[in-house]
Amino acid sequence: MDNHQKRNLTFFTIGLIFLLSGIEYAVILPTIWRYLQILEAPPYFLGLGLSAFSLSGLLTGPLFGLWSDRSRTTKTIILFSNLFEIAGNFMYFMGYSKWLLLCSRLVAGVGAGAGSSIFGFLTRSTQPEERAGIFAAIMACRQAGLLLGPAFNLFLRLCDFKLGPFVVNKYTSPGIFMCLLWILLQFVVLALYWDVPPISSTEGGAVMVEMKEEEEVPLVGSDEEPVLTYRAVNSDQLETSASCESQPLRGALSTRSSMTSNPFKNFSASREFLREEVVVLLTAQFITLFNQTALETMVTPLTQRYFSFGELGNSLMYSLCGVEVILGFFFVRWLSCKVADRAVLAVGLVICCTACIWCLIFLTNPRGGYEWELAVFIIGVFLQLLGLPFVAVSQVSLFSKVTAEKTQGFSQGIRRSVGGLATILGPLWAGGLTNNLYIMLGMMLALLTMITVMMVLSYGRLTEPRAVQCAQSSDSGG
Repeated sequence: MDNHQKRNLTFFTIGLIFLLSGIEYAVILPTIWRYLQILEAPPYFLGLGLSAFSLSGLLTGPLFGLWSDRSRTTKTIILFSNLFEIAGNFMYFMGYSKWLLLCSRLVAGVGAGAGSSIFGFLTRSTQPEERAGIFAAIMACRQAGLLLGPAFNLFLRLCDFKLGPFVVNKYTSPGIFMCLLWILLQFVVLALYWDVPPISSTEGGAVMVEMKEEEEVPLVGSDEEPVLTYRAVNSDQLETSASCESQPLRGALSTRSSMTSNPFKNFSASREFLREEVVVLLTAQFITLFNQTALETMVTPLTQRYFSFGELGNSLMYSLCGVEVILGFFFVRWLSCKVADRAVLAVGLVICCTACIWCLIFLTNPRGGYEWELAVFIIGVFLQLLGLPFVAVSQVSLFSKVTAEKTQGFSQGIRRSVGGLATILGPLWAGGLTNNLYIMLGMMLALLTMITVMMVLSYGRLTEPRAVQCAQSSDSGG
């Protein structure tokens, strides 16, 4: 089996990982509210339960990313992290008390921390021009899980039997179901996942590796050394790429040497993450996930209060939402080949602002009868989900391009930790304000307005570094 086949099977396995994460979310979210009520948990436990999962991912994401950057392997990390998913979902199935349920989400969230290693691997194994499309496809897999999850709930809700000392019902069955799926995934990872080398060393002698020494303007009082960056070009592009003041290194031996060296040599966190474009993208990550999880937390109590939705109604709603988001990701995948990532980000933020304004106007004090209230609610949810693929794909793709490739695992861990912080604070914010939507939605709109202004002011810097653009111009010239 050649590297190309291994690469495709590895990407397929990564898609399965994200698919299962979406299924887990979709089978647990519609039932956890009633599950907590049965366990006599106070209302704020809903926010705690949803935030606990994100807290673990926030703490472990950078650690897993650091591990993958130093070892240049992700297979072991995935197998290790999946053990926490298995244990956490089994604890959720046991469900003796509200505290055990809370701990179960905390343990399962450790497994989500491996996502930083996966995104780092994808960045190293893809070229910049194809990266947005691959990220969109991987994210679409998670949304496909959100779509399939409610379908599984249709039979999980019928469970009513005992498994030894454990009761299997519509509230505990999602736990044991996901536990079994994560166990099966372990065998898939063992069989189909390879730590294939980066794209620059998979094409044999026809590929060269360029090392460019970039002199960056140091911070005041800084005596840091220049940073080495690497990129791949074809051998027939060397003459053109020489205009970029690059020095070619031939063969996989040089690539291997650069891979095994310490990726954090001369690394500066302040220089890497306190640049204007990086701050804007991390802020966009935080605000969009904060708003998304706040609305998700609000939706279940809202549909119960105004529309009398039960588990079945919520599952069908999430299923329809999944269809919309999957179509949105495929549209963004196509659009990313036509326009720049920053343009996609701008469109997404405009849609999100429109959605938040709509919800603030019509959902805070619904009037006009059941049919009108339901129509207003559907439009609000539609607009919110419409903007999600635009923002999610564009900011991840841009972030991978404006940060150093050799430390992508750690950088993606920082990005996902910022998102994890948002998914912790979002449910906590919404969980205490389900009866005061003016304050909740007003804050969300203020945050969206702030990031939109930041994006407009920094629009010129939200682009690929000059070295990457030079490589792409060489491609088109060749």
